[in-house]
Amino acid sequence: MSVTQNITELSRRLPGGVRLVAVSKFHPVEAVAEAYAAGQRVFGESRAQELSVKAPALPEDIEWHFIGHLQTNKVRAVVPHVSVIQSIDSERLLRAVDSEALRIGRRVDVLLQVHVAAEETKFGFTPEELYAIAPEAAALQGVRVTGVMGMASNTDDTARIAADFRAIRACFDRLAAGAFAGQSAFATVSMGMSHDWQLAVECGSNMVRIGSDIFGERQYF
Repeated sequence: MSVTQNITELSRRLPGGVRLVAVSKFHPVEAVAEAYAAGQRVFGESRAQELSVKAPALPEDIEWHFIGHLQTNKVRAVVPHVSVIQSIDSERLLRAVDSEALRIGRRVDVLLQVHVAAEETKFGFTPEELYAIAPEAAALQGVRVTGVMGMASNTDDTARIAADFRAIRACFDRLAAGAFAGQSAFATVSMGMSHDWQLAVECGSNMVRIGSDIFGERQYF
């Protein structure tokens, strides 16, 4: 099916209240433009250089989400273009984004990345680290923490994947009742990709990050 047909089908299948981030990383501007023409407005990128090329070339009302590991030396290149940085995975990065946002006079929405998966290679805060940093994160002025993001273990074990998603959701619930209590903007649980988004939604996700089911296999360039 075409990008347009894929967007239409996904929009039909997604439950109400679940937002779709179309993961456009490694796909050309033309593919993003086709998805935009089909009504999609939220796109996810994971490389600073790619984002800085695409954002000026596409409509201004696109909501860009940075979803990959962000190095602190790339923060200055990313902050002017993004609506949300989903992958805040360390206190150092959080403070770097806060400082840069203040420097250029804007406030950036961010998600705190939770690490519950079995792989050591995945980035993010452990739940305990998250609870410890939350009060300071809630008080920052250059960033606004609007929720959490996470990934499940890379496994075929559906029970393990569901347990990971539930653990991420539990972190969100604890933070929503604690450091971010009363903050209506703290409302996003971003989890679930092309292969597991339905299970993620069942486990409490309200934002899914889908790439290959929209754009096909990545075109590396």
